[in-house]
Amino acid sequence: MRLAELSEASQVSIPTIKYYLREGLLAPGRRVNATQAEYDESHLRRLRLVRAMIQVGRIPVVTVREVLRQVDDDSLGRSIRLGAALWALPRAEDPDPADPQVRGATAEVDRMLAEVGWDHAAKIGQLSPVYRELVDAVASLGRLGYPVDAAELAPYARLMEQTATHDLDRMEQQDGEVAQVEAAVAAAVLFEPVLRCLRRLAQEQEAIRRYGL
Repeated sequence: MRLAELSEASQVSIPTIKYYLREGLLAPGRRVNATQAEYDESHLRRLRLVRAMIQVGRIPVVTVREVLRQVDDDSLGRSIRLGAALWALPRAEDPDPADPQVRGATAEVDRMLAEVGWDHAAKIGQLSPVYRELVDAVASLGRLGYPVDAAELAPYARLMEQTATHDLDRMEQQDGEVAQVEAAVAAAVLFEPVLRCLRRLAQEQEAIRRYGL
């Protein structure tokens, strides 16, 4: 498709597409002459992902570029490639390791990882921004008088295993590793609000089942 067709299919304006091309967020099209290029479905898919990260996720362009660099790094195995792309997404500031609440939260998170058998997460530990964010969240709960320990975290972790299985099943429906990792990044940006809403609806339903109206 030509640039105008790519714009129409993606609902992204031509000036915005040109900006994404200049910023390296979208690969150049196949040049057909001095002034025109052709684009394919991979460009359309990538354009939708970029728009999701920038417009919905409010992710800065420099961060989007780093995420996409990991998505496109075919020197990495699929698991590392996926993890690196998700790690590059914006996170909260790292917790202070000297904070007593952070030390306690770290111990509980480590115990939870051992209980559920997440040996890779336990091995990576502080290297993972997701691990650090979990520690920070648990520490914040403790500061506010809502402490959670490993025993309370473990059932949620086991439920998340089922979610992760379904996530990767859906991801593997995409054709090729790049498309699969793109789908995982898009889900991290777009689908997590869906999971939050489903959890709240489930709580409402369970409350009605237990207590009535």
